Amino acid sequence: MTTNQQADPLIGRLVDGRYRVRARIARGGMATVYVATDLRLERRIALKVMHAHLSDDSAFQSRFIQEARAAARLADPHVVNVFDQGQDGELAYLVMEYLPGITLRELLREQKRLTIPQTITIMDAVLAGLSAAHRAGIVHRDVKPENVLLAEDGRIKIGDFGLARATTANTATGQQLLGTIAYLAPELVTRGTADARSDIYALGIMLYEMLVGEQPYKGEQPMQIAFQHATESVPRPSVRNPGVPEPLDELVLWATEKSPDERPDDAGQMLERLREIERGLGIAPAVAAATTSQRSQADSADLTKVMPSTMVIADPTTPVPEAVDNATLLRRRSSRRRARGAFLLTLVLLLATVAGGVGWWFGSGPGSLVAVPGVAGLSYEAAADALTAEGFVPVRGEENSIDVARDQAIRTDPDEGERLDKGAEVTVYVSTGPASHTADALNGKTEQEARDYLSGIKVNTTETSLVLFSDADAGRVINAFVTPRDGGEVYACAEGCELLEDDTVELYVSAGAFPDVSGMSVDQATNTLTEKQLLVAGEVQSVFSESVAKDLVVGVADRAEEGNWRPGDTVQLIVSKGPELFPVPDVSGKTLVEAKGILENAGFTSSYAAWGDLPGFADLARVTAQDPGADKQLPRGGNVKLSIQLSG
Repeated sequence: MTTNQQADPLIGRLVDGRYRVRARIARGGMATVYVATDLRLERRIALKVMHAHLSDDSAFQSRFIQEARAAARLADPHVVNVFDQGQDGELAYLVMEYLPGITLRELLREQKRLTIPQTITIMDAVLAGLSAAHRAGIVHRDVKPENVLLAEDGRIKIGDFGLARATTANTATGQQLLGTIAYLAPELVTRGTADARSDIYALGIMLYEMLVGEQPYKGEQPMQIAFQHATESVPRPSVRNPGVPEPLDELVLWATEKSPDERPDDAGQMLERLREIERGLGIAPAVAAATTSQRSQADSADLTKVMPSTMVIADPTTPVPEAVDNATLLRRRSSRRRARGAFLLTLVLLLATVAGGVGWWFGSGPGSLVAVPGVAGLSYEAAADALTAEGFVPVRGEENSIDVARDQAIRTDPDEGERLDKGAEVTVYVSTGPASHTADALNGKTEQEARDYLSGIKVNTTETSLVLFSDADAGRVINAFVTPRDGGEVYACAEGCELLEDDTVELYVSAGAFPDVSGMSVDQATNTLTEKQLLVAGEVQSVFSESVAKDLVVGVADRAEEGNWRPGDTVQLIVSKGPELFPVPDVSGKTLVEAKGILENAGFTSSYAAWGDLPGFADLARVTAQDPGADKQLPRGGNVKLSIQLSG
């Protein structure tokens, strides 16, 4: 059976003649991370490889190089080291420090809400690493639990400086705003600018999440969450978790102030305040307090432990044997000797009878076979130990699975319960997580085609699609957004993307062109819009129009919110009042030259007898009458007929 790991063309490849790729360990929106061996230095490293469909994009390549340079400038025990960056054919890659362990996101997913000592330990380390970045003039720009690594040996590090930028180049607009929406500072939403204080805001949100067990803002659409960041204040964590001390409440509120000027200037200043709180509460960070590697490992175990260990306790109802005296022992031995002779004779006869049958049962019959034990849900090491204990030879296999967590056993081949000879090989299939697929472009497909296609690669779609009016034909997909199954950042997939099985895609589907009601009567326009499932407001806007006759529809008012019109929206009609009228100036008694000038300045044209344009006559001719008169009104460009005669 072909597994996802085996199908990945990079597994086993030698990159740049130096890095042997061993296995895939993570996938993000921009790159995939593998564990590899540096053959030159004989050490294990993490190899971050840009996704193939982005490798030709100079902007992404530039961001990749930027990450290497930004992180390489930082020499701090709480920052993931970057060793190398390069290009091997179509592959752009980074070489980073390999840290076996889990991310803060995984710890939160398992434990939900962290204890106060856990929270302080993690925040102390993250602030220490980030303060080193801020001192070097680097803004991380993507602080979130996914980028905080909790190593097995107790180290806590912040990594993934893929969005990092020098503080002197702090403007981000459009697609440059790639930070996760849930941790996005208000100034990034409203102005598109970021500095060290934007990282502080993200740290405040992350601190709230560790203390409470969830993020402060929720919404079905990313823009709903962004709007809350820009307009609302983060509540005190103690509202949701009464066990949060007041100093930590205040630290969250300080870090998440709407105005950057009211937050800590940088991570160093926030770290100073955190350490004052630590002293006040009498809590020291577990990792910082360790003095030996053994202490660090113990603290790490405490940090990531979420289930209590179990103990075996003796049952107090079990009777305790009473002491036996020597007389009783002698009576028992005498009785046993009298029965022993008869018993031995019977036993010899019995053994002679069954010896042949027993030899067959355990030699070549069912008694020689052993049932395969159940190992589903165990790690490979634990499953292998269980099989070895039964006399089998375990063999590792790998298989994609949506339901079984990565690195846990899914099944065995032969199946659990089958009876085999001792020494037989049993393959343990270990989950490599959901399979990855490079999805085709979804734009242009019909909604059903897109749903069928995604279902075929085991990707979920939301129950309903978002329907919008657009230039595309009705029923065609015009956009798509992916919510990763692990709760990561939402990203676009309209023109194709990398998907994991069990991800969820929301489709944006065209309702066809928005109806053009210009030139219609109000009733006709109302009927036309209603047929398209649009609501028409009772009030209309009235405007002057040179091109549309009075009481006919000029168009519709702009949508209250940005974005395309949607069925169910309320539309307000704009109705023509006809052309705007202006008073006609009085030019009676004026020379023809004067009259023409006055009318032109007022926005009107004039007509008169043809001889008035003959050379020399315009200055001699005078206006004796005009139509319409000075008490009338005309639209701009209207014509005034002049009666003229030569002046005496």
